[in-house]
Amino acid sequence: MKNCSVFFLIIVVLFPFIIKGQIKKICLEVNAQESLMPAKASLFFVGSLNNWNPSDDNFHFKQISPGKYVLNIQANAGIYEFKVTRGSWETVESTINGKPVANHTIVLKNDTLITLNISQWQDNFKPQPRTHTASKQVKIIDTAFYMPQLDRKRRVWIYLPQGYENSKKYYPVIYMHDGQNLFDSYTSGYGEWGVDEILDSLANLKKPMVIIVGVDHGDQYRLTEYNPYKNEKFGKGRGDDYVDFLANTLKPHIDAHYRTKADAKNTTIAGSSMGGIISLYALAKYPKIFGNVGIFSPALWITPELMNYISSKKLSSSRIYFVAGSLEGDTMIPDMKCMYEILLQKRISKENLYYKVSEDGKHSEWFWHREFPNFYKWIFK
Repeated sequence: MKNCSVFFLIIVVLFPFIIKGQIKKICLEVNAQESLMPAKASLFFVGSLNNWNPSDDNFHFKQISPGKYVLNIQANAGIYEFKVTRGSWETVESTINGKPVANHTIVLKNDTLITLNISQWQDNFKPQPRTHTASKQVKIIDTAFYMPQLDRKRRVWIYLPQGYENSKKYYPVIYMHDGQNLFDSYTSGYGEWGVDEILDSLANLKKPMVIIVGVDHGDQYRLTEYNPYKNEKFGKGRGDDYVDFLANTLKPHIDAHYRTKADAKNTTIAGSSMGGIISLYALAKYPKIFGNVGIFSPALWITPELMNYISSKKLSSSRIYFVAGSLEGDTMIPDMKCMYEILLQKRISKENLYYKVSEDGKHSEWFWHREFPNFYKWIFK
């Protein structure tokens, strides 16, 4: 079997030379009706190339004439998604009727010119009333739960199984990140996972029930809290502190106040993108606390150090679930496959490893919502 750690080291050493041959140019031309925009409006690219930052000065369009804007980007060959904003998600492009537009896709094989006509902007329409969609099984433990390891406060959610209040049963627990996006479309930024509706429906099918604990991400702190390593672009990683909070502060609180099966076998941690990264790191750092992990679309290219860290840990009894989509860029599947092979070398049995690639999968909540039931059934089979 190929030694992925060695392979990964070779890639890191040769990276500058490999990338040099893969770099392609993207020229984006945007036509936007001037009468629909405020004076001196600025346009920004927001997408998978800049971690969906809606006001990134490095992706600022240049106005070349009234209503016409240009942005030149260099990127590796691959598949990318994007939208255009005027500097915030409230000012993102929309359809002529004010409806959300789907992400634009760039399939970058050669130098590419893309011309985009923008029909309208979201803020030109009266916001539609938003309603809460969380089921009655979802509660908020605290809107400002203190995180001593980070000296920050965060909202924490909990899903309690149907019948919890009237029973004496003890339940397994899944800890999840990006709590805003798990249960309630009102608080979600890009759509919700709908974890509560999924579990409600499984309860009706007499499937095993669990408690879900969701921790909100920290907005501007998300990329550092979910990364245990320093990153040149995003700064010092606080992933160790965040994981310590989960293991040493939050979990003891949950175990003390709710009827949980507190052993590692019945404790799972799960998340998507950077949430998948920090979930795997938490399992590796605290294998006697977190016995299972769900890794959805892991952003491994941001944390190359994680490969060697996982190689150094003993994880033979862990249950690990991987899933990602083929439409998430050129590096997603190779990186995830490499991590999977490293874990096979750690003598984790194939029965305790699950690996899935979906041909239509995208880096999106709808995809993770669709894949969650399969993950859940596998973890608790």
